[in-house]
Amino acid sequence: MGLLVQKFGGTSVATPERIRHVARRIADRYHGGHRVIVVVSAMGHTTDQLIELARQVTAQPPRRELDMLLSTGEQVSIALVAMALQDMGVPAISLTGSQVGIQTDGVFTRARIRRISTARLHQELDAGRVVVVAGFQGVTESMDITTLGRGGSDTTAVALAAAIQADECEIYTDVDGVYTADPRVVPSARLLPVISYGEMLEMASLGAVVLQPRSVELAAQYGVVIHVRSSFHDREGTRVVAEANLEKAMVVTGVTHDRNVAKIVIIDVPDRPGVAHRLFSELAALGINVDMIVQTAKQQHTTDLLFTVARTDLDQTLAIVRRVASELGTDDVRHDATVGKVSIVGAGMVSNPGVAARMFGALAAEGINIQAISTSEIKVSCLIDEQHLDRAVRAVHDAFGLGAHEAESEAVEASQA
Repeated sequence: MGLLVQKFGGTSVATPERIRHVARRIADRYHGGHRVIVVVSAMGHTTDQLIELARQVTAQPPRRELDMLLSTGEQVSIALVAMALQDMGVPAISLTGSQVGIQTDGVFTRARIRRISTARLHQELDAGRVVVVAGFQGVTESMDITTLGRGGSDTTAVALAAAIQADECEIYTDVDGVYTADPRVVPSARLLPVISYGEMLEMASLGAVVLQPRSVELAAQYGVVIHVRSSFHDREGTRVVAEANLEKAMVVTGVTHDRNVAKIVIIDVPDRPGVAHRLFSELAALGINVDMIVQTAKQQHTTDLLFTVARTDLDQTLAIVRRVASELGTDDVRHDATVGKVSIVGAGMVSNPGVAARMFGALAAEGINIQAISTSEIKVSCLIDEQHLDRAVRAVHDAFGLGAHEAESEAVEASQA
């Protein structure tokens, strides 16, 4: 029998009716001869509601207690899904992250999985049960409950699939799969039937919210095939696989955008070794991810340092930056939370010159100014004013011919050749 991990997001289990619909999907797999592990997120907007509840009690909830609170959302979901399955005659058991053996480090609200004990999983699967696991959570060696950050249920699912060597990890969500751009912004965006780990990781890191970036990292590391599908119909969706399994036809695979961006600039930082390390190591210790970094050398041995963080991390970041900057001899720290990021991603960019220039040209034609640029072998990102973000995505998407109409035209031309 095949071993399958299925993950259902919050939208998929938002109501009792949707929970029963999910249970029927799981039951179909079970009756089809599969052994099934199911990872479930909290219902609907439960996590947001719990965060708001905490903030009504205190402006700065202690992170340990916040994790204790947030972990309850998934526990509600797994119990209800297990009940629905049992009502359909499918043997099932619900387990929390700690019960299933997911051990993490001690970074509350952003924990990382260190190891998974599979003994309980094998025990329940061998007993013929569907195992319904709470996503987004784990436990430290000292038995403190932790959560894995936004989208952490994706990481739970992929980590379990890797640990137990599942045949496939199905991620069910409220979209059909991975598109060339957000179809809410670009109506002509196309569904991608397959995408490489590298491209998916860049797209996820740059604003595509279909998968959590860390889940893609894990999948690439352990060779887990991810199948992104909609909870609401049976279309094929998108498979995320190793690049060796792909033959790249497109230079650019997709265009992403991110509104959760804030820019910080430190003016007149001393230009000497160790300054950047001192600042960014403190941010890293708190799990704050720094994205774009631009350093501009000036006269008199000083430099201006620009970098971006998630807008949700801005307040915490500013507190650290202002203290470190003051210790370094400057109090001129500026920030802007009205910026956004537009990016292009594609493994085909490595061997095709002029890709960045075409992107810059598309933005220039729209009169959109670029504030900072970040590149890798398979991506180019531009920091721009947030108010221009949607227009920028559409312009860049059109510039690379990624729309459904362009693809149809290319297919017709190829058939006539």
